[in-house]
Amino acid sequence: MQVAFVGLGVMGYPMAGYLAKAGHETVVYNRTSSKADQWVAEFGGSSAASPGEAAAGAHIVFVCVGNDDDVREVILGPEGVLGSMQASSVIVDHTTASATIAREIHAAAAARSVGFLDAPVSGGQAGAENGQLTVMAGGDAVVFAEVEPVIDCYAKATTLIGPAGSGQLAKMVNQICIAGVVQGLSEGLHFAACAGLDPAVVIESISKGAAQSWQMENRWETMVAGEFEFGFAVDWMRKDLGIALDEARKNGAQLEMTQLVDRYYAQVQAMGGHRWDTSSLIARLKKV
Repeated sequence: MQVAFVGLGVMGYPMAGYLAKAGHETVVYNRTSSKADQWVAEFGGSSAASPGEAAAGAHIVFVCVGNDDDVREVILGPEGVLGSMQASSVIVDHTTASATIAREIHAAAAARSVGFLDAPVSGGQAGAENGQLTVMAGGDAVVFAEVEPVIDCYAKATTLIGPAGSGQLAKMVNQICIAGVVQGLSEGLHFAACAGLDPAVVIESISKGAAQSWQMENRWETMVAGEFEFGFAVDWMRKDLGIALDEARKNGAQLEMTQLVDRYYAQVQAMGGHRWDTSSLIARLKKV
């Protein structure tokens, strides 16, 4: 089918590529036009001069940008996608943003008989490049059933969590859990070093038990080596945790650990680690 993809960052670029490789007629838009030109040269399809132009004629418009303001601009702005979309078409927003903006866009889209899903993803750049993302969606079941087979081009698991905003809320849960796991792994590796243990031997042992996690399996070696120039950036994680903490203030959730880890990430930023992987929490500790 004809689709559009708005936002060709480290996630959107390969995600849009999977749509094209699956045979969907894909039109892309990116704020930096050279990135869109590069994508077209690699995957085919075509590029547009604005989000609205990209969306014209598309049955599904995918969005993956930076934050609430970016989402509002590319969907509801003067050159946004919604103004160009036909009734019964669908917007799928993969941006990690607030539940508030998701509900706002859902209402605006419904007023034009356009479907909307807030559908943030987990799996990072590697997951996007390998077509193995986890997608948490909020919206109407009928809309979800229609677009799920297309999302599956780049996802290994896609779940409808609940009504509009629920996908974003689930992503907040995801980031809260990751923050705690990474801090625990950082302190565990730090403790092992201080105790004179071989981290490789320790991880070989405990990764077979209840302490096992994706972070342990995929990040312990680079954490011990002090290598962080890859992966999901600290700046992005702080944005996501800020969204979760703001939501917690509204719903009364107690996120003491998340607040603490957010402050630790601020210390990593102060060390120059704005673009380091989130596993760089260990860098604040004195001995690794």
